[in-house]
Amino acid sequence: MQDPAEEYAEDAAEIAERVTQLGLTVATAESLTAGAISVALGAAPEASDWYRGGVAAYSEEVKREVLGVTAEQVTSAECARELALGVARLLGADASVAVTGVGGPGPTEGEPEGTVFAAAQVHGEVFEAHHVFVGDPAEVVHETVGAALALLRHALEATASVD
Repeated sequence: MQDPAEEYAEDAAEIAERVTQLGLTVATAESLTAGAISVALGAAPEASDWYRGGVAAYSEEVKREVLGVTAEQVTSAECARELALGVARLLGADASVAVTGVGGPGPTEGEPEGTVFAAAQVHGEVFEAHHVFVGDPAEVVHETVGAALALLRHALEATASVD
């Protein structure tokens, strides 16, 4: 399995180009991926100009106390939305992407392994995705990085076309 920063370099470069054109900043909130999305974005061109940083909110306590998650279940679409909005607020970013889910082995909070909830937001407009990936935990994390970057790219394209 290739390093996500290498495999998803093209996606991250497209995000970098888009946010630079729009004059936006980006942040990440990661549970399931524990910083892997951050690594991919941090390796993108001119990241120091637009990437504000990220929070690897792996524990429920960090999700709730640092990022303000109130969702009943932390493995949910609601949690992903709250993570995305919370990290943007915390780090002063215009756009953000967040993921939460079940890497495995086994289910969590009634969700099967491989379940991923992602949310991306630009100026408060939220876009969501739900996936169920097949594979061991490392493969689920890897697939989640690609899905999260694709969702962020979609959110940036959708909001740019409205401006």
